Amino acid sequence: MSNKEFDAEGFLKTLTQQPGVYRMLDVDDHILYIGKAKNLKKRVSSYFNRSNISTRIQSMVRLIRNIQVTITNTEAEALLLEHNLIKEHRPKYNILLRDDKTYPYVYLSSQQSYPGLSFHRGAKKKQGEFFGPYASVGAVRETLSLLQKIFKVRQCNDSFFKNRSRPCLQYQIERCTAPCVDLISTADYAEDVDHARKFLQGKSDLVTQNLVAEMEKASEALAFEKAAKLRDQIDSLRQVSQQQYVSELSGDCDIITCKMNTALACVQVFRVRNKMNLGNQTYFPKVPQDCTQEELLAGFIGQYYLQRRPPEEIIATVLPAEHEVLAEMLSTQREAKVKITGSVRGTRARWLDFANKNVSMAFESRLASQTGMKQRYQALEEAFSFDTQIQRMECFDISHTQGELAVASCVVFDREGPSKQEYRKFNIEGITPGDDYAAMHQALSRRYTRLKKGEAKMPDILFIDGGKGQLSQAADVMEELQITEVLLVGVAKGVERRPGMEQLFTPDSKQPILLPADSAALHLIQQIRDEAHRFAITSHRNRRDKSRTMSPLESIAGLGPKRRQSLLKHFGGMRGINRASEQELFKVPGISKQLAQLIHETLNGD
Repeated sequence: MSNKEFDAEGFLKTLTQQPGVYRMLDVDDHILYIGKAKNLKKRVSSYFNRSNISTRIQSMVRLIRNIQVTITNTEAEALLLEHNLIKEHRPKYNILLRDDKTYPYVYLSSQQSYPGLSFHRGAKKKQGEFFGPYASVGAVRETLSLLQKIFKVRQCNDSFFKNRSRPCLQYQIERCTAPCVDLISTADYAEDVDHARKFLQGKSDLVTQNLVAEMEKASEALAFEKAAKLRDQIDSLRQVSQQQYVSELSGDCDIITCKMNTALACVQVFRVRNKMNLGNQTYFPKVPQDCTQEELLAGFIGQYYLQRRPPEEIIATVLPAEHEVLAEMLSTQREAKVKITGSVRGTRARWLDFANKNVSMAFESRLASQTGMKQRYQALEEAFSFDTQIQRMECFDISHTQGELAVASCVVFDREGPSKQEYRKFNIEGITPGDDYAAMHQALSRRYTRLKKGEAKMPDILFIDGGKGQLSQAADVMEELQITEVLLVGVAKGVERRPGMEQLFTPDSKQPILLPADSAALHLIQQIRDEAHRFAITSHRNRRDKSRTMSPLESIAGLGPKRRQSLLKHFGGMRGINRASEQELFKVPGISKQLAQLIHETLNGD
């Protein structure tokens, strides 16, 4: 399975084998899928190396243009973060719940001597405690399984529990203490229930401390069998603790880390709200060469919180420049004190170390990606005999539906890849529907007239999605505007119209230029061509959808919103307006005789 625009091989080389969460993004940076893994490298690799994956997953993989990861300390932490992110972002390819009313909970009953744990969904009318909501049924099932393994609190229904005369299979496999036949005292069972409750509240460290104290007491009393069971319970609890570190962070907190060199800066923001890890976001700001980490963080934090409510505390890799003034500004915005901390200990230090691991991996991954892009550019420079580095490229494509509402796309690539903020689209007007040559000529004329006036930099290469006909339009425009420094290249699909069989043309080439299918230069050309095609189709669809929802009255000069509303009210809708004569239209308040004539002519094609 291939994905030309996402360098899966290069990305996987930099990916860690630690546990964590991965987010698969499409070309517009929308999240397609969120997953967790015990081994990130192994799990993510499986999407690109397996041939037996489902059609649904295959279609998702074809849309991937980027993958972001968050390293966690344990697989259980990854599970919790995965569910938090799914609940927040609701990705297209994840299994999602319909609404908040359907979220599942863990229910702990309270009306019996031996309370039970169970799955719950729906109105919370039962007497007892509800823990959640969880993002999926699977999350509840897994949590209940962990609780049954560690604390052995019963999970059978009440009717089954009341009618037992001997222990069930759960007791035999050490998943229950058989309170149904009084094999455990109410006091000991209540202690297990209390531990389970604290665990569900995120107080797993407190539970561990209590169990350690009990184990020591049992050892001192020479109750070695009980001490051994407590030891195993403590070990299991530490392995599956889903809220490690998070429960110890009080209030709302952001952890902001950065890593940089002379060519690249990377910043990550981890958000903790209500003691829950809500995940991280990665940014690659452009900074001056002599910028320090302190200056980078000061500028980033100031801009990041312009449109966001600051948390109570910000933990940073280093203290930002002028951090006291920055904290004062954020406190004013929050209307409460905001603390910025750069030197931390204990839990905060562990969280900062955890965040630093993530920012380092994102930084190395971006460097590797840039290296791959650099190699593609070098191959392209060799293919077209460039003496200097190619710094900028543009590519044009045309999209329409049977000639209707044609749109031309212009995408821009620099040395780092797509520069989306510089993309442009051109709505084509005044040509014969379906005339792609005229559409290309119009779009290129508009674009390069603006570039001639200094709107943006000239590209080193201009790619045209099409053969010699489209390329000749580009050559005519460049000659008209006296632009000679841009290399023109047409990209045709070839006879078999298969990827890897593209034919390249320049205005001077008599025969098509053919690059090997595994050429890095061809892969870069395919990437910019495919991106121009995608952007053209998206822009055309948006224009078409807008035209279909727009009233024909909106195209009539002099007919503003108030007059349109008067017409619609007077005739009861467009059907009545279409049937109305000029005289009837003239009777509507605000409609002059000339405007009534124009409306009638426009709607009836007179």
